[in-house]
Amino acid sequence: MVEFVDASPVLVWRFAAPMLVVSSGPFGGGLGSRDWVLNATVPLDYDRDDPDVHVRELASSLGLTGSGTGLLTAVDVREVVTRTDEDVTVHATTGLGGMPIWAAAPSSVVEPPRVGTINVVAFLPVRLSDAAMVNAVATVAEAKAQALVEAGVSGTGTCTDAVVLACPATGAAEAYGGPRSVVGSALARATHAAISSAL
Repeated sequence: MVEFVDASPVLVWRFAAPMLVVSSGPFGGGLGSRDWVLNATVPLDYDRDDPDVHVRELASSLGLTGSGTGLLTAVDVREVVTRTDEDVTVHATTGLGGMPIWAAAPSSVVEPPRVGTINVVAFLPVRLSDAAMVNAVATVAEAKAQALVEAGVSGTGTCTDAVVLACPATGAAEAYGGPRSVVGSALARATHAAISSAL
């Protein structure tokens, strides 16, 4: 669902019941129970050095309560691409902004700061163990890199990419989240499809 705060679009997911979430977002990052997720558009010249505080302010203005996590991007989040595979749903906002990077670039390479972010928010249909959730984050990164390489992008992502994965907080936990596990393979395909379409 898209909501607006001060004329900026924000994608908001409000959970009917808390979900187990792993997030690399500036607010609510880490692994734990969460009640909501947001992905908000910021200006191209965004220069705040307190993105965690900014996300908290956005959440408050939207009436979001409880524990949540949030992402920021210069991409208009209304351009989100959603793909579903085997009951795994991925929402990707994809912006390169002229700044794709190679993850293992030499330390002597200094990239000028330019706007560009790929944010992935994914919902998994079954509970994953903590280790499988971390493994699933790696699966998203692999699928993203595959999509970029196949599109001829010279890089594996951008320096500000972020991911949020959410799964039920109860039930028997799947032990694996890698690209050849049942859930991980669907996550990889949906991530690849969403980012490939956006590119």
